[in-house]
Amino acid sequence: MSTQTNSLPKRRLGRTELQVTSLSLGGARIGGSNVTDDEAIETVHRAITLGINYIDTSPLYGESERRIGLALADGWREKIYLATKTGTHPKWWGDYSASGTRRSVENSLKLLGTDYLDVCLVHDPSNMDPVIAKDGALETLQKMRDEGLVRFIGVGMRQHEFHKIAIETGMVDVILTFLDYTLVRQTANEWLLPFASENDIGVINGSPIAAGLLSDLEPNVDERPPEGEIAHKLWRWANDNNLSLLNLAIQFCLRQSLIATNLSGSKNVTEVEQNFAAATTPITDEVWKQLQTLL
Repeated sequence: MSTQTNSLPKRRLGRTELQVTSLSLGGARIGGSNVTDDEAIETVHRAITLGINYIDTSPLYGESERRIGLALADGWREKIYLATKTGTHPKWWGDYSASGTRRSVENSLKLLGTDYLDVCLVHDPSNMDPVIAKDGALETLQKMRDEGLVRFIGVGMRQHEFHKIAIETGMVDVILTFLDYTLVRQTANEWLLPFASENDIGVINGSPIAAGLLSDLEPNVDERPPEGEIAHKLWRWANDNNLSLLNLAIQFCLRQSLIATNLSGSKNVTEVEQNFAAATTPITDEVWKQLQTLL
């Protein structure tokens, strides 16, 4: 097992004032049926011992919440900031009402074995009306914040215009965007990241390796065109220059100062260690200059 030789920088998560590590642990992959409870627990513990201090999950991610709850027993909870989501529980999908939001969050608290969440995000709405409505999800999360069940609230989705609507309500502290700030796609950088920064909203970036396209395995050029073609071009260049595409992909995102933390999912200890190494292995300025010509 590798040992920790470098540390991850911490950044302020917008107006929350939370100091989060630039690389964080996404909980989707440890929720799958191909992972055991023990493997999930070991994965979470290894991430924490490497210094990662932000863990994100969702009711959508299978057994993830329950397994993270097991991992955070016996004092581990106090070592990290914990985030989950509402609105995508398989039994209550798309319920952004007051009762649905409260039911979802209370269920998550029970599974996670905690009496509060550091962050709770409204997850993947198809439109924002029920989210911002009176007695909708955001207003309900505000009430739960007043009750001490949630410290900070936000939204997590793909549509940047939804992020903008949420920010303009003045109710959210953080946003999560995913697949839109990577080596193969940077649409979040066009206006969303500056807009969030101007409003002191913390930004969480999901999937810096583009859902696996930017690992060190040869990518499929036919997957998600044109991203697949771009990923294959970058992979070939990295291999020709004896570089790790995984390292480049993760550190490309870490170099964006308007992003507080980058969520990377891991299903086992090996993947946690690989992602940590990718985030902390030095890359020369010359490599970044050369890479920029390919983007």
